[in-house]
Amino acid sequence: MNVPGLIKLSSKPLASRADARLRIAVLVDRFGKRFGGAESYCVNVVAAMAMHHEITVIAHEFEHDQPIREIRIHKSDMWPSWYRVWRFAQKAQQLTREGYDIVHSHVNGPTGHVHTVHVTPFKYRHIAGKTIGQQALAMLSLRNLAYVHLEAARLKLESGRHVVTVSPATRDQIESVYTPEVDIEVVPPGVRPVARDATLRRQTRASLGWSDNETGYLLVARNPLRKGLRALLLAMRQMPPDARLAVVGANEATRNFIDTQFPDLADRICLVEPVSDVSRYYQAADIYVHPTLNDAFAMAPLEAMAHGLPVIVSSVQYCGLAQYLTHRRDAWILDDPNDPQALAQAMLRLGHDDLLRRGIVRHASRIVDAFAWSKVAERYENIYRESIRERLNSTPALPAGAERIVASLSLS
Repeated sequence: MNVPGLIKLSSKPLASRADARLRIAVLVDRFGKRFGGAESYCVNVVAAMAMHHEITVIAHEFEHDQPIREIRIHKSDMWPSWYRVWRFAQKAQQLTREGYDIVHSHVNGPTGHVHTVHVTPFKYRHIAGKTIGQQALAMLSLRNLAYVHLEAARLKLESGRHVVTVSPATRDQIESVYTPEVDIEVVPPGVRPVARDATLRRQTRASLGWSDNETGYLLVARNPLRKGLRALLLAMRQMPPDARLAVVGANEATRNFIDTQFPDLADRICLVEPVSDVSRYYQAADIYVHPTLNDAFAMAPLEAMAHGLPVIVSSVQYCGLAQYLTHRRDAWILDDPNDPQALAQAMLRLGHDDLLRRGIVRHASRIVDAFAWSKVAERYENIYRESIRERLNSTPALPAGAERIVASLSLS
């Protein structure tokens, strides 16, 4: 007998843990670390799972080195963004109707046993807090209707369905604008400690034009303008001449913004296009700055901590990671990331106070240990196991030996 949503289960007893390899489909818009924090989260979870299970990733774009099967869904830039999201959801539903034990979705839409929500909900950002009239007017937009419908579809009660967010703040935002029919779990991103590489640091600083006696500040973001670049540039105007800034992930909008509004800083700022391996830039920097205006969690400052950098980051109102940090112990936390004077003060203080900087780096290493990717993988393994158990229990008659699949699903 087949259980809906599962591959055919054998009545033959499982001989070993290896026999319980799952067929997992992962849904994500773009699969590659250079595409952003959410995409990097997905790649790292897949990397941990691929050692134990068979992974198929369904996406629009790929750039990776993982041992997975790819299914590419074509997209056209001629389509509006909401239609691309809606069409992806429809195609993903067709492609995952059979053949998989677990469908893990990182995109909006109804398809998936496990749904990971990475960003502030669309309804929270664009609909909540407006008058009834404004809300009614907003919902006349096809774009808004599509996004809210696909977002809400993830929260419907269904046997074996689990919803995950990357931070408590995102979970609270969802619960404030929807009435979720399923419990929402929190699984923050992970990280791996990276040893300092003096040769790579020297080479990368040379490529950026930084001398040994200059202080290198770093911002990594797919969209720097949304991560506080304006305030950071205003702060740079208050910094001494030996302060340098690298922005990794800079796009055309970033370049135009600096060229038109901050031409006086052009010789002190190095713009780097999105790259798959950001590690060399963390190695080159002295201080990481992340005055984000809206991050559900924010992987970049956590990765900076893993590279042994002191971090300046926005408060929990703007950045989910800050919920796990203490000001001046694990990081320098900005009450208001829009305040360039406060940001400049933080940058100067960390640049010149060796004792404070070393203390923050030391305490941040404990944060890094707590956010290991292996622990993230274990959390998802438990969620997968629970999802399968719930679907098995919801089926009137189970095939012989089915219970052994549930018992066998765990990472060593």
